[in-house]
Amino acid sequence: MEFRALSLKDLILITPDVFGDSRGFFLESYNKETFTKAGLPVEFVQDNHSKSDQNVLRGLHFQRPPYTQGKLVRCIKGSIRDIVVDLRKSSPTYLKWEAVVLDDKSMQFLYVPEGFAHGFVTLEPCEVQYKCTNVYHKASEGGIRWSDPSLGLPWGIKEPIVSEKDQLLPTLNSQIDALPF
Repeated sequence: MEFRALSLKDLILITPDVFGDSRGFFLESYNKETFTKAGLPVEFVQDNHSKSDQNVLRGLHFQRPPYTQGKLVRCIKGSIRDIVVDLRKSSPTYLKWEAVVLDDKSMQFLYVPEGFAHGFVTLEPCEVQYKCTNVYHKASEGGIRWSDPSLGLPWGIKEPIVSEKDQLLPTLNSQIDALPF
């Protein structure tokens, strides 16, 4: 397994060792010892799985303390453009974003630390799985509107399919002073 630091502090792209032959493939998607040696959290307490049609946009979401979540994101079918924004005021990459394409061909994972807003848009019909370092807690959920002009995020599609809930998320500037990270 290869762990590669990306431009945002603590954001890690993980490339698994994939063993394939005429029957298919095998890969290890998580190993506590390997993650410990790489300096990543080793306790994941919740697994999530979503299925989406093409051009569906989910996000940008985060959880407030004490329910902040780190996520290990993997696209197991199709492809997504995954976008994260660093909301940690003490971080040298505070308010910077990064976009990564995850797909079922590269089989890479993205480790998104606590204190990041996270979202993705589907580039084709897809399924996404992600592990979380904390449980979902409705009263602690937060988010930033996907189309926030202050961020200028490169979603890559003009008219995504977005839930009403995500359309109503506040802008970053309207809540920046109250962000708890």
